[in-house]
Amino acid sequence: MANGATENKLRIDKWLWFARVAKTRTLAKKLVTTGKIRVDSNKITSASFSVNPGHVLTIAQERKILIYEILELGSRRGPYSEAQLLYNDLSPIVEPAEKQATAYDKGSISTGKRPDKRQRRQLQALKQENML
Repeated sequence: MANGATENKLRIDKWLWFARVAKTRTLAKKLVTTGKIRVDSNKITSASFSVNPGHVLTIAQERKILIYEILELGSRRGPYSEAQLLYNDLSPIVEPAEKQATAYDKGSISTGKRPDKRQRRQLQALKQENML
């Protein structure tokens, strides 16, 4: 079989590896077979699925969703700057969630030092009340 770039199609696991979405081809295959990849809104579970320029990939990662339009197939796994030329990032920009206030932020718990004898006794009394 000839080089995938000359045929204008490439295995999806190989493209994910070229584009540096996955560190290894094995991880790219696992990403595909677990159903975390969609090509043009169709769920793909076969790592041998062929992609072409123009396909839109939706990749569900642990904490974010990536949407990539394939521009080129590539012929090798190069540096990050080269990998960025393979796709157009269509992912929505998600602003970080506002920091939720915790007990430490409110100042109800001292973070600077260990509790003294009086504070330890108060903590023990609270624990005993909760157990009753």
